[in-house]
Amino acid sequence: MDIDAFIAVHRDRWERLDRLSKRRLRGQDADELVVLYQQVATDLSIIRSTAADPALITKLSDILLRARARIAGSSEASWRDTARFFTASLPAALYRVRWWTLWVTLGSIAVGALVALWVANTPEGLAYIGPPEVREQYVNHEFADYYAPGFGFASTVWTNNAWIAAQCVAFGITGLWPIWVILQNMINVGAVAGLMAAYGELDTFFALILPHGMLELTSIFIAAAAGLKLFWTAIDPGPRPRTVALAEEGRALFTIAVGLVLTLLLSGLVEGFVTGSALPVWLKMVIGAAALGVVIVYAGIFGRRAVQVGQMGDMDEDTAGYRLAYAG
Repeated sequence: MDIDAFIAVHRDRWERLDRLSKRRLRGQDADELVVLYQQVATDLSIIRSTAADPALITKLSDILLRARARIAGSSEASWRDTARFFTASLPAALYRVRWWTLWVTLGSIAVGALVALWVANTPEGLAYIGPPEVREQYVNHEFADYYAPGFGFASTVWTNNAWIAAQCVAFGITGLWPIWVILQNMINVGAVAGLMAAYGELDTFFALILPHGMLELTSIFIAAAAGLKLFWTAIDPGPRPRTVALAEEGRALFTIAVGLVLTLLLSGLVEGFVTGSALPVWLKMVIGAAALGVVIVYAGIFGRRAVQVGQMGDMDEDTAGYRLAYAG
């Protein structure tokens, strides 16, 4: 296609659409705006598929965005948008960070285990926790007393964990902050595990950590994994231009952030109403495992299906805006 000839033939209607999208419309003008919008959208589609001129694509995209805003007004969330988020965007975003999540999980468990072994088996490790009377008070009373059942406790836990996940998301691009957050948390968990083991209460530790901790820690690991993936995208964007890759992965990252609010709410409810309850330990474990299992199955089944049809966890094109063509 001769792009110069195409521009010469269609420039007048592009400019007319641009003018109409910027002024107050009468009835006849509004009808013309709709017709021109459809025609220019077709022109943009032709250019994208045959010429792929980035400057022209950007110009027409801007004109169409303004015109669409005049035609449709501000967009409102619909049930279709909500359904798409939960059946495609969110599971796809979670599925795409699955290997990052696995490596973060394995590394975190290794750090926690090493700290636990150090505390449980060395005088220096126990001394790190505090003097004997402080350690005994914590093992015999404070650890179990912390898990007081109730909505207030659940909301406090949810807020705290959401804040930790938010830090991993917001500062993930640094590459350092998610690692620092994870290290701090796993050192603390490992130190408590080692202390309880040193006093012969390791079974109590697992009984009060695992019911909610399976999903809670996994959610934090996902947040860190998503943040680190964004950091790595800045280093190696692959075939996409770096700015495009960062924009797409950044939007997918915040899709994950919204999902983690829900998973942490679920783990907070388990911690607030199950962990410290009088239920048998085996039942608490089953409930905790079931909560984690639901998330894993959801991300695995819906996420794999969504990724196979091209979903990335990003917004749809209408919401995110038109993208420039690029090779790759």
